[in-house]
Amino acid sequence: MKTFRIAALFLLLSSVGLCGDKGFNPPPAAAAASYPLHEAHDDEKVTIAIDPFTTPDKAAVFKTRYSDYGFLPIRIIIANDGDKPLMLDTIRIELVTGSKEKIRIATRDDVFRRIAQPGKITSKSKIQLPIPVPHDNKPISKVARDEIDAAMFTPFPVTPHSNHNGFVFFDVAGITGPEAGAHVQISGIKSGSQELFYFDIPLQPFVNPPSK
Repeated sequence: MKTFRIAALFLLLSSVGLCGDKGFNPPPAAAAASYPLHEAHDDEKVTIAIDPFTTPDKAAVFKTRYSDYGFLPIRIIIANDGDKPLMLDTIRIELVTGSKEKIRIATRDDVFRRIAQPGKITSKSKIQLPIPVPHDNKPISKVARDEIDAAMFTPFPVTPHSNHNGFVFFDVAGITGPEAGAHVQISGIKSGSQELFYFDIPLQPFVNPPSK
C-alpha cells in the first residue's frame, strides 16, 4: 500500500509539472470569415483571414516579445470549403507597406539570428546573407526555439472542408509605423493544378478602427 501511495504521489506531481509548462498555447483559431480582416473567394470556395498579434493582450500569448526584436507577428487562417485539397508548397506571403515596400516572411533561422544577436541588426536587412545561427554566443533558449517551431505557419495541404492556421513573422525593424496603410498579399495557392487568384488583405481596419 505504501509503495502504491508513493507511485500515485509521483504521478500526481509529474502531471502538475506538465500542466505548469504547457508551452506555446494560443487561443484556438476561429472561422476565417469571422475575422474583420479577411477575403473570401466564393467561386474558389476559399477564405483567408489575417489576425495581427501586436496589441499587448494578444502578444502576451508569446513568451518572446517579438516586437522588441523588430518582428510583426500575424496569424494566417485559411479555410478550404471546396472539394479539392489546397496545396501550399508554392505559397507566397508578403507584407506590402504603405510605402509599397514588399517584405517576405522571416524564416525560422531569421528569427533565431535576431533573438541571438539583436544588437547586430538595427534595420531590416535588404540582402539575405547565409549567416549561420550562432550556437555559442548567447544561445537561444529551448523555450524560444520550441515556441517558434510550434507557432510558425507550415505549408501543409489544406484538406477539403477544413482549416489551417499558423503565425508568420515579418521583419519590420527600422520601419516607422509598418502597419499604417499596409496589406498582406498571399499568392501561389493551388487547387489541384489550378492556381487561385491572389488574396490582398489590408491592415487598415486594424490600424484605424471605426469610431463609435
